[in-house]
Amino acid sequence: MDDNELPADVALMWRVRAAPRRGPKPALTLDDIVAAAVAIADEEGDLGAVSMARVAERLGNSTMALYRHVKSKDDLLVLMSDAAIERPDPLPVGIDWRTGLTFWADGVMTAIRKHKWYANVPISGPPAGPNNLAWFDLALGALQDTGLPEEAKVGVVMGLITYVQGQIRVSFDLTAGFDDDPAAFEHYGATLARVVDPRVYPAVAKVLAAGVFAAGVGFEESNDADFDFGLQLYLDGVAAFIERVTG
Repeated sequence: MDDNELPADVALMWRVRAAPRRGPKPALTLDDIVAAAVAIADEEGDLGAVSMARVAERLGNSTMALYRHVKSKDDLLVLMSDAAIERPDPLPVGIDWRTGLTFWADGVMTAIRKHKWYANVPISGPPAGPNNLAWFDLALGALQDTGLPEEAKVGVVMGLITYVQGQIRVSFDLTAGFDDDPAAFEHYGATLARVVDPRVYPAVAKVLAAGVFAAGVGFEESNDADFDFGLQLYLDGVAAFIERVTG
């Protein structure tokens, strides 16, 4: 690839193309294709439901018509992953870095929870599409007054992305399991208590004895509490890092 040439996936996401040919405007656009693919995935809750043929059928076009805009399903997935997350709201004025990153993380969770299939999109590289890059920019902006060098800001944000993406995937998988068999979650503590030998699993036995897995907390509330707990632990580490670097 020439040094001045954009990677194909980046050029596709940013709609960087050669000058259009003369003639009538095409009836089908790339945005139409992506919107139809996202709609199918949302309706089915499954990324596997998306195929070039099904998207073409949804749009009332031939599959070959799609290939004039998108070379493969892999390209379509790249476009879907950027389109689905949409643009973030701006950070509230006057907030500190910790409130800003909390706002950012909650916003990412809210955006992605609208699309159950999103957790199954392959992550093939750092943020590069316009929407994902807007979220990246927002998180970096939350750290602008911390005094951290730019490289450290990127490290903090990439670590936060790793945490949030991991929690999203775990949350979606657990939600699917709960929907299939809620009793398994409700009786988890009682089930473990019947098989856990304190001599073999002493730490787990202490957790059970403390009633940590007792029923009584709603699944969604527990999921949100776990996410916030882990987020605040991560931000505690970031606070200590900022103090060490700038103090």
